[in-house]
Amino acid sequence: MVLKIDKSVVSVDWLFKNLDNQKLIIFDATILKVTAKKEVSSDEKQQIKGAFFFDIQKTFSDENAPFPNTVLSAKTFEVKAQQLGINQDSCIVVYDDLGIYSSPRVWWMFQLMGFTNIAVLDGGLPAWNSKNYPTEKPINHSPKKGNFIATYQSEKIKCTADVLSFIKSDSFLIADARSKGRFLATEPEPRNDVKGGRIPNSVSLPYSEIVENNLMKSEEDLRAVFNKINPKNKDFIFSCGSGITASVLALGAEIAGIKNHSVYDGSWTEWGITDGLPIENN
Repeated sequence: MVLKIDKSVVSVDWLFKNLDNQKLIIFDATILKVTAKKEVSSDEKQQIKGAFFFDIQKTFSDENAPFPNTVLSAKTFEVKAQQLGINQDSCIVVYDDLGIYSSPRVWWMFQLMGFTNIAVLDGGLPAWNSKNYPTEKPINHSPKKGNFIATYQSEKIKCTADVLSFIKSDSFLIADARSKGRFLATEPEPRNDVKGGRIPNSVSLPYSEIVENNLMKSEEDLRAVFNKINPKNKDFIFSCGSGITASVLALGAEIAGIKNHSVYDGSWTEWGITDGLPIENN
């Protein structure tokens, strides 16, 4: 039976109700925060029953790129998605162990590749565990090759040259998902080779401000947050450290009904390393 998702997030109750649907694919997209001290050991790790691991950093990022979490080409993404058993009629739910952190990055990547029947599990594993819904030790899956086809949506992504050209634009607003301290350069960057500061004319919107108790804020509250920083209704460009939490802002904008938004893939890591780019830090 075809399973269609009409929202960008689904509840744990919805997922539990549809857990046995043959079209459903569940991805655990957990990654370690760049500021985290240690990983969960393999003996402690649990996944939602039937979930596959979606490896953002190794399998679904360009490891030959100079910056972390660089998106793959459409063709490479297509091949790797097929290897995970994804079909054109699949329904994907993606989550992470931290509630809302890395899972929106996977949601955004599939949006970039033209696949929209995907949602983030609101609250992630903590919300799932709060209901005592079934989990299991990670299992090595060998899925049958899928027929997923990527249809690249170039308007959803920006590169450094784009951002540089839009700094003084009346049509775009750059919103930064990093902490306020990193935005103001009063806190050090977690990567030693990255300068402190921010992109000129950007505004601060820490991703934590649109998440509450591991859940995305309501549509009404999200709309208020975005309208407050963007009263002129400019097109959003979302940035962060390396493209992960910028995707949380993209998810929030989508929930709020905002369609004109994109992610700066290199984000501050690329901007803060690249010589010759303007930086504000006071």
